[in-house]
Amino acid sequence: MNFEAILFDCDGVLVDSESLTCGVLRDMFEEQGWHMSLAECMQRFVGHTVKSQRDTIEANTGQPLTDAWLQEFFERRNVRLRASITAIDGVHEAVAHLHAHCHGRIAVASGADRFKVEMMLKQVGLHEFFDGRIFSGHEMPRSKPHPDVYLAAAAHLQIDPARCLVIEDTTVGITAGVAAGATVWAYAAPPAAHEPLVQAGAQRVFTGMHELRLV
Repeated sequence: MNFEAILFDCDGVLVDSESLTCGVLRDMFEEQGWHMSLAECMQRFVGHTVKSQRDTIEANTGQPLTDAWLQEFFERRNVRLRASITAIDGVHEAVAHLHAHCHGRIAVASGADRFKVEMMLKQVGLHEFFDGRIFSGHEMPRSKPHPDVYLAAAAHLQIDPARCLVIEDTTVGITAGVAAGATVWAYAAPPAAHEPLVQAGAQRVFTGMHELRLV
């Protein structure tokens, strides 16, 4: 397929961050009396903003989700990411190839806050490929699973979403890409299950970033 632009999710696609972020989240819930494993936390929260899960959090902790609590979460999350964040294996080569192949028409469209996305990309040496083309769901009217952040990225690149390839790793993000009218491929690092990603609308599931060099 001859795509004119590539739109990347960030967490779990460019950087291996989701277990780190959810580890902090799990620890803070533990402090409030809500006990769960890291795997359970990831199953519940990966792909979602913390704010979007307010009702679930308040029901299980018995405490309001305050701005102060969120700020502490962001601060603790950032410390852990700075200390331990790594890039997804093979992603530097894949991004460099697609940047050249699409004449710079690549972007990041993340559900995360801009500070986090830019910090992580700089930390792992990917920011230069996306500078000026980073879009945060926190800055949109609606975040994923709504298509707003992908529509904004496509509009900035002046490419019809139908000519864009979206790279995602969660059903929430896939739903957003499909709703934007883009083709969505899902990255599933082994042993991730493929079927939910296909059911959400991914036209292809791949397990290694080297496969993106075939675009």
